[in-house]
Amino acid sequence: MKIKNLALGLVVTVFAATSLASSGLEGQTAPDFALKSSTGENLRLSEYRGDVVMINFWATWCGPCRQEMPLLDELYTRYERVGFNLLGVNIDDDSRRAMQMIDELGVNFPVLFDAHKEVSKLYEVDAMPVTVLVDREGNIRHVHHGYKPGYEDKYLDQIRSLLRE
Repeated sequence: MKIKNLALGLVVTVFAATSLASSGLEGQTAPDFALKSSTGENLRLSEYRGDVVMINFWATWCGPCRQEMPLLDELYTRYERVGFNLLGVNIDDDSRRAMQMIDELGVNFPVLFDAHKEVSKLYEVDAMPVTVLVDREGNIRHVHHGYKPGYEDKYLDQIRSLLRE
C-alpha cells in the first residue's frame, strides 16, 4: 500500500509539474524582443503584430530540432502569404554553427540569434526545441516542448485555427 501511495504521489507531482510547464505562458501577452537575424538585420516580434507567429527555439546540438526544421520550413512556405510568420531562435553560443545548419537544411524562414539566452529566459525555454504560437493580437496561444514525428500535424491544425480568427 505504501508503494502504491508513493507511486500515486509521484504521478501527481509529475503531472502538476508538466501541466504547469506547458501552460505557464499560454494566454499571456508574448514578451517582445529584438534579435539580430541571419541576414544581419534586427527583427522585432512586435513588427509581426497582425500575423500569426510561430517562435521556434532550437540549437544545432538538438537532434529533434534538425528533424523538425525542414517540416517547419514547409509550413512557413505554405502559409506565409496568408499572414503566418515563423521566427527560428537559435540559442547556440556560436552563430556560425547555426548558419551552417541553416544552409545545410535549406531553411528559408528568418533565424534569429539568442547567444546570451535572454529571450529564451523570457519564454521559459527549458527543453529543445520549444515552439510557441502567438495569435494576431500578440497573445501566446500554444506552447510545445520537444518534438516527435507527428507534432507538425498539431502545429498545422493550430496555425489554421489561428489564421481563421
